[in-house]
Amino acid sequence: MSPISVRGALWFRGFLSREAQERLVEEIRAVVAAAPLFTPVTRRGLPLSVRMTSAGRCGWVSDRRGYRYEPRHPDGMPWPPLPPTVAAAWEAISGWPAPPDCCLVNWYDPGARMGLHQDRDEADFSAPVLSLSLGDTGVFRIGAETRGGRTDRIDLASGDALLLTGPSRLAHHGISRILPGSSTLLPAPGRINLTCRVVG
Repeated sequence: MSPISVRGALWFRGFLSREAQERLVEEIRAVVAAAPLFTPVTRRGLPLSVRMTSAGRCGWVSDRRGYRYEPRHPDGMPWPPLPPTVAAAWEAISGWPAPPDCCLVNWYDPGARMGLHQDRDEADFSAPVLSLSLGDTGVFRIGAETRGGRTDRIDLASGDALLLTGPSRLAHHGISRILPGSSTLLPAPGRINLTCRVVG
């Protein structure tokens, strides 16, 4: 499968088959059962519009102490192992010689969004960031490494993969909105986004 390059990000449309998507949904249900979704907050105590959890060696959290990776869920339990379908996707397209340390699981309800940001909490920016989309389409915006200016739109549909690598690794990016009803994969409107990262 040949990806589409958008500002250096590699977009693999339809990377996961419907069967693989359904299998991954079940794997994510197991992750959430072991480490429930929680609502992160900013340093000022403002809640994010997404709920999240993680799988892998460590998980990403945000609270009044700031953004960081932790070895345990905020409720104290260890993070569950990386889902097999995620591990296989990483091995197939990341080009990185080792598995990711963290798979961040974000749940977007139809009104959720994610403002433009950079993924800068990792030690080695030469490692890529892999995103997998399930459920309703997310309108993804990607800009430059510096804040401000024009952004490009990518409609990330269920089964799509996106690799931030090379010049796009530190690009500002985010989800401006969800398109409810654009997928039949999930029983309710919304989107699951899985983001794999090498923490270092």
